[in-house]
Amino acid sequence: MNPIDELRAARPAHLADRPIDPRTRAAELSRAMSQPRPVRLRRRTARPVWSLGLAGAAAAVTAVAVVVATNGTASTPRAPDSPASTRQAVTLSAREVLLAAAARAERQPEGKGEYWHTASVRRTLFAAAKGGYRVLDQQRDEGWTPSGTGADQKQWGRLQSLGARPATEEDRQAWERAGSPASIEVMVPGKPKPMILKTSPGRATTSHSPLTDGDKVFWLGRNVSVKELRELPGDPDELKKRLLAWKGHATDVPMQGDGWLFVVSAGLIMDMPVTPEVRGAAFRMLAQLDDVRVIENITDAEGRTGTAVAINEPTLDDGVAEHRLIIDEATGTALASEYVAVKPRGFQTGFEPGTMWNSIAVIKAGWTDDKPR
Repeated sequence: MNPIDELRAARPAHLADRPIDPRTRAAELSRAMSQPRPVRLRRRTARPVWSLGLAGAAAAVTAVAVVVATNGTASTPRAPDSPASTRQAVTLSAREVLLAAAARAERQPEGKGEYWHTASVRRTLFAAAKGGYRVLDQQRDEGWTPSGTGADQKQWGRLQSLGARPATEEDRQAWERAGSPASIEVMVPGKPKPMILKTSPGRATTSHSPLTDGDKVFWLGRNVSVKELRELPGDPDELKKRLLAWKGHATDVPMQGDGWLFVVSAGLIMDMPVTPEVRGAAFRMLAQLDDVRVIENITDAEGRTGTAVAINEPTLDDGVAEHRLIIDEATGTALASEYVAVKPRGFQTGFEPGTMWNSIAVIKAGWTDDKPR
C-alpha cells in the first residue's frame, strides 16, 4: 500500500465503509499530512484509532492511510542506485528469518494493564515548492487504547510535531541558499496549493474520544475490538483464514491475498494488543508467502539495526513501492515499517527509485496502567 492506502487502513472505526467524496478526501488528506498525527496509521496497515498506524487519519477523519520507514542512515533518503548497493549478502532465507522471529516473539512476556500504550515517530518526505530541496516532516504520536469496553471507556491520543528538516546534507545546503526559512512550502500531489511545514517543534496536544459502538477501536478490514484481537487464533493457518475473512475496503489499490496478509500481519506484529502466540503466528504466516524477501543489516530511522522482510506492493496510478517490516531478530519485536519507491507514482511522484519517502519507527508498544496526563 501507499500512504493513501494506509491512512484508509488506519481510519477511525466509526467511518466503517462510508464512501468519501473525492473533494472531501483531498481536503482531509492535505489536513492530515500537515498536522501532528493522532495515531497511527500508520500506521500503518490496520492500526488502533489512537495508536501507531493512524498517524493523521484520526485527526483528519480521512478514509485513506499509511505506514513506512528508512534504510541506511536515519530518515535520510537513499540515492537512486542505493537499493542494490545497500543490500547485504543474504545468508538466511525470508522463511528462516521469520520462523526464528516467531519463536522469539512467542517467548516475550505478555504484560497486563488497563491500556495498550504505543508511541512512534513518523517521518514523511516532501519536495519544497521552491529552492529544489526536500524536507522530512517528523511527527511523534502516542496512543492509549483501553482494554475495557462500555460508554465510560475512552481512547486517548497525544500528538506532537517534531518539526521539518532538510532530508540530506545536499538538501540542507539548498535550504540555506533559500534563506533557511522556518516555514517551508511543500508540494502535495492532488493539492492545488502548497502546504506549510514548520522547522520548529510544536506543542504536544492530548485528546480523547469514546469507543465506537462501545468497543470498536481498530480497523482490520472491518471494525474490530480489542477483545476480537485478543481472541485471534495462534495457529498460522487459522489466523490466515480469519484475516482473509475480514478483508474489506482497506485500500484504494486492488491487492492480492499475499499483499493483504503482509500489510495486516505487519500491523499485528508492530503495535496491536495481540497475544505473543498470535504475534508468533503472524510471523509464521508471513513465512508461508511466496514473494516475501529478506534484507539484512538495515538501519531504521532511529538508528537501530535490524533485519527487514519486504514485499512489493501496488500504489496509486500504477506505481510500485517496496514495503519493509524491520525486526529485531534477537527478540522477535518490530522496530519499524517503511516504504521505498520502486516505480514512483502518486505520492512518490518526483522521487527517484530507491528513495525512502515515509517511515514509522516504533518507540514503545505494551500494556500500562498509567493514563495520559
